[in-house]
Amino acid sequence: MTTAAAPMKAKDYKSTVPPTWCMGCGDYGVLNAVLKSFADKSMSIDETVLVSGIGCSSRFPYFVKTYGMHTAHGRVLPVAAGVKMSRPDLNVIAFGGDGDGFSIGGGHVPHVVRKNTDIAYILMDNSIYGLTKGQVSPTSEVGMVTTTTPYGAPDNPVNPLAFCLTYGATYVAQGYSSKSKQVQELVTGAINHKGFAFVNIISPCPTFNKINTFDSYKESLEEVPEDHDTSDLNAALKIALRAKEGKTPIGLLYKEDRPTLVDRLTDIRKKAGGDENFDLNKIIDNYIP
Repeated sequence: MTTAAAPMKAKDYKSTVPPTWCMGCGDYGVLNAVLKSFADKSMSIDETVLVSGIGCSSRFPYFVKTYGMHTAHGRVLPVAAGVKMSRPDLNVIAFGGDGDGFSIGGGHVPHVVRKNTDIAYILMDNSIYGLTKGQVSPTSEVGMVTTTTPYGAPDNPVNPLAFCLTYGATYVAQGYSSKSKQVQELVTGAINHKGFAFVNIISPCPTFNKINTFDSYKESLEEVPEDHDTSDLNAALKIALRAKEGKTPIGLLYKEDRPTLVDRLTDIRKKAGGDENFDLNKIIDNYIP
């Protein structure tokens, strides 16, 4: 008689590497929520790949017992897309921060988004470069004083939600690291979604950002209305732009069902008369003894 395997628990997904974030960092809350999400879904450790760039949040793959890739600064999305395209059967989840994702990596976002590549992108937004000791980031507010802007940041901040909505992301949400249950639900939804899923998680940095703190967000957090139509792009954009009014909307803003990049390429291969049972290993064997 075969005994059913015991349900996976969050701790089963922890690696032996202890997190190295500063005390009080919001990323701890994100890690806990992700581990719980994996456990709820009974995610296969051997069929899940976490890809990250460079930064505090990009250490994420070290702390989780799955396959992981710690890539170059800003290159999380093209690497994650490459993994998914070569192995569509795998669960591919990208992790990074606001600097990695919207500064040096910003040029990659529109193209991975518009192609609807089937990956979940979990971005931890602390509005600062924490790993390199407190420089201004793409989501820092105008006038913010940092080590690189001693007289105040001169640039308008990027709105990650509006950015991804505009380029055609088919799942867009925002969470807050202290609201672990909601973050868990948003991450689970992103993993379940077929297509590009973006979850921006406000994750305060207690060491280098003394403006966007846990206390400051108590006044600006705003739940997405219960009656919000998540299929309405214009309504989603309107909520995303609440940031201009000093509000931080949290919840699911938008969700759309649309063919993924793999779906469309598979359709093209069929139209071209390609072999559905194509085996790359057979080609490789012809060149490698």
